[in-house]
Amino acid sequence: MKLKIAVLPGDGIGPEVTNQAVKALKAIASEYNHNFQFTHADVGAIAIDKSNDPLPEKTLNLCKSSDAVLFGAIGHPKYDNNPSAKVRPEQGLLKLRKELGLFANIRPVKAYPVLLNKSPLKKEIIEGTDISIYRELTGGIYFGKKELSEDGNVASDLCEYSRPEIERIAHLAFKSAQTRNHKVTLIDKANVLESSRLWRRVVTDIAKEYPEVTLDFLFVDNAAMQMILNPKQFDVILTENMFGDIISDEASVIGGSIGLLASASVGDKYAMFEPIHGSFPQATGKGIANPIASILSAAMLLDHFNLNTEAELIREGVEKSLKLKISTPDINPASDKVTTSIVGDFIEDFIFNPKDTNLNFMNIHLGQSTII
Repeated sequence: MKLKIAVLPGDGIGPEVTNQAVKALKAIASEYNHNFQFTHADVGAIAIDKSNDPLPEKTLNLCKSSDAVLFGAIGHPKYDNNPSAKVRPEQGLLKLRKELGLFANIRPVKAYPVLLNKSPLKKEIIEGTDISIYRELTGGIYFGKKELSEDGNVASDLCEYSRPEIERIAHLAFKSAQTRNHKVTLIDKANVLESSRLWRRVVTDIAKEYPEVTLDFLFVDNAAMQMILNPKQFDVILTENMFGDIISDEASVIGGSIGLLASASVGDKYAMFEPIHGSFPQATGKGIANPIASILSAAMLLDHFNLNTEAELIREGVEKSLKLKISTPDINPASDKVTTSIVGDFIEDFIFNPKDTNLNFMNIHLGQSTII
């Protein structure tokens, strides 16, 4: 298969982790005789520094002419700490989602058996958790009309949804549930918000087309609590933009590190793949950033193009790296010699040698062994 992939590393640790995802994809292309073409472009704070635009026209055009987008992370303290800044890195990401029509964000949440003790939650609570979160991405309060009074003392943000916006992501969630455990949970605030009541009506109508899938409902405050008390009850979660943003980040504690969570943002024509963590500027250049989320995002990219065997090989490499504790300090504090790039090298080596990659890889990289 031939794919044109736009690579937008972004800010902070974005370039470091994205490099490892590209490394894995290049190994897959080599092993399976695919032709993946990678073209890099700026987005976020680095783009503002260069052109005063968080999403330059050149970058947007590249994304529109590519088959997929591999995204890193955006953000910088000089903007985070300046609420009056008119141009912000996040504007680039929001505009990109809107321009590409990426209306659905899909975030898998899984409790890896070898990392159960890394989560702040008890092992018996999280063991067996496997959730897929479907978050609407181009509507709601993040994109609604925003107003600030002339005296700066009154502000408002409009949360607005239409039936077609809800229908298109609801269908994706129900189709996913058909291939999983046949359950969809809609998270809303229908006891208070009119927009949530519309979500309930529309999703209830859609559910009639999928009689083999069970639909239930949770208010977002209760859902946040249930995510901690009993995450195994969830299969597919469906929710609006802001609730999905919060719930999916909360769910990251299940795996023990936000550095493990990948995501796909898809629309009718375009698709983008990115880790859900931020730019983590404090870690930039230190080699401690966890690249697993970015590498798993690359696996989701392969799945998107029905390269499922290739995607599964990447996931097997990730699981083996975790089992052998070839991991960055966020999940393996005892091994300060394992860097971002070493994790990427291990998974690359696994792709080339799935039956032979083992602890000897680590010894060689640390100069402790000459036996291959």
